Amino acid sequence: MLKKIIVFCTLVVCAVFSANAELKVDIVAGGVKPISIAVQKFEMGPGVVAKDADTVRAVVENDLKTTGLFHIVSHNALPEHVKMNEMPNFKLWNAIKTQVLVQAKMDLTNDKQYKVDFYVWDVDGKEQIEAQSLVASKKSVRRLGHIMSDAIYERLTGEVGYFDTQIVFIAETGPITKRIKRMAIMDQDGYGMRYLSDEKTFVMSPHFSPNMDTIVFLSYYNDDPMVWTLDLDTGEQRRLGQFGGMSFAPRFSPDGSKIALSLVKDGITHIYEYNINSKELRQLTFGDSINTSPSYSPDGKKMAFNSDRSGRQQIHVLDLETGVENRITYGAGRYATPAWSPDGQFIAFTKIADDTFYIGIMSPNGRNEKILAGGWYMEAPSWAPGSRRLVYYETEKAEDDIERISHIRSVDITGQNIYEIELPDDINGVDPTWSPRLQ
Repeated sequence: MLKKIIVFCTLVVCAVFSANAELKVDIVAGGVKPISIAVQKFEMGPGVVAKDADTVRAVVENDLKTTGLFHIVSHNALPEHVKMNEMPNFKLWNAIKTQVLVQAKMDLTNDKQYKVDFYVWDVDGKEQIEAQSLVASKKSVRRLGHIMSDAIYERLTGEVGYFDTQIVFIAETGPITKRIKRMAIMDQDGYGMRYLSDEKTFVMSPHFSPNMDTIVFLSYYNDDPMVWTLDLDTGEQRRLGQFGGMSFAPRFSPDGSKIALSLVKDGITHIYEYNINSKELRQLTFGDSINTSPSYSPDGKKMAFNSDRSGRQQIHVLDLETGVENRITYGAGRYATPAWSPDGQFIAFTKIADDTFYIGIMSPNGRNEKILAGGWYMEAPSWAPGSRRLVYYETEKAEDDIERISHIRSVDITGQNIYEIELPDDINGVDPTWSPRLQ
């Protein structure tokens, strides 16, 4: 059903960085003035299709622009074209207040592959701060751009890039009373959306495995709500197991060996852990409360989840080694859908208070709560690699209470630079999950 695109990538760092090179973006602080960056028109070797070179350049510019950390210098404002292996005239670039200059050349290595060599210049420091070489299939020019963006972003921020990633989500079509829910996947910038399931079966809550070869999700196949897996290479779907009750809210463990899920038995919902190799099911929560939305810590030793055991939906953390549970949220309202950040520093959540939904983050102990976005209905925060950006969905309140529109949005941890990921017309996006970096 879906074949992975393989990109062969060689990263050759040719620059020697001086000890006093201080060109860095403070990605954590809010209200930071964007760095002004110019991306030159690519030089092209024989046989290179101009449209492909322009596509890579456009992808790089768009990726960097969407972070809110970079201002892209207009093409018309560029004062010169610096040839590869030549020094820029820094006075000219300083005159238009450019801080970073990117130059690149695209060559055709054979009938099936492109190679892109690019340099990054610190205009104020008058030095080259990055040089890399990337090789990819001719069919993967957009991935070339995303990988190039990651390299530039990482050099200028010191953070993990997230552009060469994908988002899996539920694409909704049709009237609210007869919604068709299909699992779909797209690049993180919304490009190349394709369906992973048909319109016959209601599906929800898709999540990637750590190695990106499998998606776990809830399927109502034959009106039996159960957790299933989808092999992204073959398109094969398999039911995870027959557990004697409705299973939902699945999440992979960080090492990919287990799947946490909620299971309803005798009218009580608890969290279990399924061992993929041994096919054994282990119960993790107990009592007569509703426990759901499990999320592993990056080291796999703890699990955040939401429970109503205190009388109101709150977030708890379970130590998987000792079995000790601690409630971590005590604020006004209800808390749900915790999502542990890849670096372990935050737990994202949905909060419901005063008839408003919020997306926020907090420390793993529940302190330092920060609201990032709020609206009529929003849910399902999911982290980008690097832990500096989240994706979630927001549903608008319909005036006629019939036709509701849902959008997939992204926000950084400062609560700024919220933008919508554009979907094809007539498609509502819900339940988004950000992938790890592509292999």
